[in-house]
Amino acid sequence: MEQEKQRLKEIILQKSYRKGTFTLTSGRTSDFYVDGKQTTLDAEGAYLCGRLIHKIIAAAQPAIGAVGGMTLGADPLVTAVSLVSYLEKSPIPAFIVRKEAKGHGTGAYIEGQSNIPAGAVVALLEDVVTTGGTLLKVIERVESQGYKVGLVITVVDRQEGGAETLEKAGYPLKAIFTKTELV
Repeated sequence: MEQEKQRLKEIILQKSYRKGTFTLTSGRTSDFYVDGKQTTLDAEGAYLCGRLIHKIIAAAQPAIGAVGGMTLGADPLVTAVSLVSYLEKSPIPAFIVRKEAKGHGTGAYIEGQSNIPAGAVVALLEDVVTTGGTLLKVIERVESQGYKVGLVITVVDRQEGGAETLEKAGYPLKAIFTKTELV
């Protein structure tokens, strides 16, 4: 497990971590940026994220019935975790939360909902957390559909208030890496 975490750290630092001046989703400026998708869309990076997150989910109580998150950052993560869960013979379905309700058909915010057991406890994933604002929106949308968010996991916690915001709302954040651990 530690070897997998160390290898994932190497991939993140090589493919995703950048120094400079960047404007974040939150509107804040930062002297570094973690473009998580460069790691989660890499075959080895996706696999390692899937393995490490699946280990966290497998230990969760109550049991997690599905794994999802906001498109686009969570898309490769939820797919990786779902695939790893299948390979580990404990399949967990994945779902994606849209930024805007679907403009046609069902008008749904959640894709893959027919695979989620009614009333399931779910895990929400994010590649990088800064303020936690995106996750609060996802939590609201998911719980409005009758599911319970039992776990929130990120690959990288930038340590800029997101964990505290989520904790205050009753949703502790688990991170594979904090900024301190990463750099």
